Amino acid sequence: MGKQRVFGLDLLRVIACYMVIQVHAGEYFYIGEEGAFLGGDDSFWVNIYNSLCRTAVPLFVMITGYFILPVKDGLGTFLKKRFTRVLIPFIVWCALYAFYQYFRGQVELDTAFINILKIPVNFGVEIGHLWYVYMLIGLYLFFPIISPWLNTASKQSIQFYLSIWLVSLCLPYIHQVFPEVLGECFWNQTPLLYYFSGFLGYALLAFYIKKFWSEKKSWHLPVGGLLIVVGYAITYLVFAERATTHPMVWEVELSWGFETINVGMMSLGLFLVLKNIRSCSSNAINNLITSISNMSYGMYLVHIMILNVFYSLFDGMFESAAIKIPLIAICCFIISYVVIKILSYLPKSKYLIG
Repeated sequence: MGKQRVFGLDLLRVIACYMVIQVHAGEYFYIGEEGAFLGGDDSFWVNIYNSLCRTAVPLFVMITGYFILPVKDGLGTFLKKRFTRVLIPFIVWCALYAFYQYFRGQVELDTAFINILKIPVNFGVEIGHLWYVYMLIGLYLFFPIISPWLNTASKQSIQFYLSIWLVSLCLPYIHQVFPEVLGECFWNQTPLLYYFSGFLGYALLAFYIKKFWSEKKSWHLPVGGLLIVVGYAITYLVFAERATTHPMVWEVELSWGFETINVGMMSLGLFLVLKNIRSCSSNAINNLITSISNMSYGMYLVHIMILNVFYSLFDGMFESAAIKIPLIAICCFIISYVVIKILSYLPKSKYLIG
């Protein structure tokens, strides 16, 4: 029997998918050569639009944790099922991106083949957005290990983990005052909170919500809304301040980190606000949301190719990023869905689109 659909989470997955595309659309307008921060009016609009969109990856992880944890299948069955859906399409698209780079004149043909051989090392062809798949596979490997604990864990023990994880989300800001804390030093990369940090916390947060906050509560909307507003304010203001004082993108993006307390706040807020939304009266809209949700992994894999097309098309057509970012993102989102939907009708399409 297939998993039961939850319309609110299908909708959340669709929104997260769009957010990813919009984040990548914005990158054209503030990232310069060798990671230099471009600044100017365009970066202002990037911050306005995309500060909320930093929740996209955490939301994907939360949805994954909500549906998968605790793992009920045997280890072999679970890994085979997950890796068939995720790993095989990933390898296929790494190869496609290698030849895509060749046809764009970015690499020589022999380099394209070498890049395919590099897939076990990192990204395969240095297509940055594919970092997500490595992280996702890491979570899949750990889910069966942690599931026996989740089957018997008390509410208090899960809260204990999540409380320490929330502290770890403050570390990027603590590091601005104390670069090394709680055992960090150049010879020790596993300090005190190492085992409580990372994306696993988002997955366990979603499991906690499913187990203890599954039913819609009167406080979900106001608390969720407050978390979104406060989290967005922190994310936007920190980016804006650092945009005037730091020359490199990685420095300016401090508050955009997935493992920051403000992004965690926005992710939890959006999850609480949207998870219990019921399907609307239009079956056509419901079916479209479900379809896009099902196609979202394939859309993630293909969208960079399509994004480049629309950037080339619209960049010279409009002056301000205020228009270009959403226009590029919306067009890319629609065409990515159409492309993956068409591919879904091919035999064995699961090996191509997941």
